[in-house]
Amino acid sequence: MDRVTRAELSGRGARGESTATVAARVRAARERAGARLAGTPWRSNSEVPGRELRRRWPAAPGAMDEAERSLERGVLTARGLDRVLRVAWTVADLAGHDRPDATDVALALQLRTGVPRGVPMAIGARA
Repeated sequence: MDRVTRAELSGRGARGESTATVAARVRAARERAGARLAGTPWRSNSEVPGRELRRRWPAAPGAMDEAERSLERGVLTARGLDRVLRVAWTVADLAGHDRPDATDVALALQLRTGVPRGVPMAIGARA
């Protein structure tokens, strides 16, 4: 993660989203996940076993390519890859996407590994 500057901490510069805006996006994301997981034993992306997530709700074609390369290079374990996919689903839900795309997965991979991947950390900025 990048260090936060003094200007960012003091609120100078770009203005962030209101709490109400973020809360509405989180509420919508939870509703999206709830609708997708209806009729299953799971209530959130974090609860879904990786095997089920890959089988029943795959990411967009090619979206997992970089994450799978990270697995092949030993940067991620198989469990880590599943965690990236779960976070990518959450990012996609927050952004209002039907399923994770390459940008959603890149952000999830960045959050998991700490390696910058050129994607903005602010989900609302890309929605």
